[in-house]
Amino acid sequence: MNQKFIVGVVAFVALIGGVIGALYIAPPSTDNGETPSYFKAYPQPRAVAPFTLLHHTGEAFTEQSLKEQWSLVFVGYTFCPDICPTTMAELNGIYPQLQQIESTYPVRVVFISIDPKRDSLDRLSEYVGYFNKEFIAVTGEHKSLFPLVRNLGMMYAVSESTDNPNYLVDHSASIVLIDPKGRAVGRFKPTREPGKLSISDPQQILADMPIIIAK
Repeated sequence: MNQKFIVGVVAFVALIGGVIGALYIAPPSTDNGETPSYFKAYPQPRAVAPFTLLHHTGEAFTEQSLKEQWSLVFVGYTFCPDICPTTMAELNGIYPQLQQIESTYPVRVVFISIDPKRDSLDRLSEYVGYFNKEFIAVTGEHKSLFPLVRNLGMMYAVSESTDNPNYLVDHSASIVLIDPKGRAVGRFKPTREPGKLSISDPQQILADMPIIIAK
């Protein structure tokens, strides 16, 4: 038999074998190569250190409560006059679409109140319920809140005496994303435009979350 013919047959069989192997032994990756356009990932995921706060229902809320879900975490307080209610309303606006993203784990919104003096559990329950009854609100003592907020890559500070009933609290306006393993993986930073509130753009969150979840 012609040697060139035999070599050709062997090469063809090897090619077919390679194709079959690629399809069945090592299926092609479903990763379409997309990368988030707005999400600012941390250099390395940050394990959330142990903490204990109170859920607005009165139950304990710990680092374990953040696992088995994607958590969009926002730090603020119910007496906030602008950034907090606007951000919560914007998150509520995209919440139905966030729930439609294909994922093994649900997407949740967690509001951390850093004003325990005024934000009672009843007030927190009423506050998040006004925006969406599925939203979670938590709070606790500053000795628990401060290290947690810092661990997440954010900050807050009471800017004046709390003897003034209308005192303000300075705080980060970013929305931190915690993955189902309970790790802070990055954040959506506020967009800054002259004459507008510096809040995280909900459409940017909606655009990037399916890409982040799919990876």
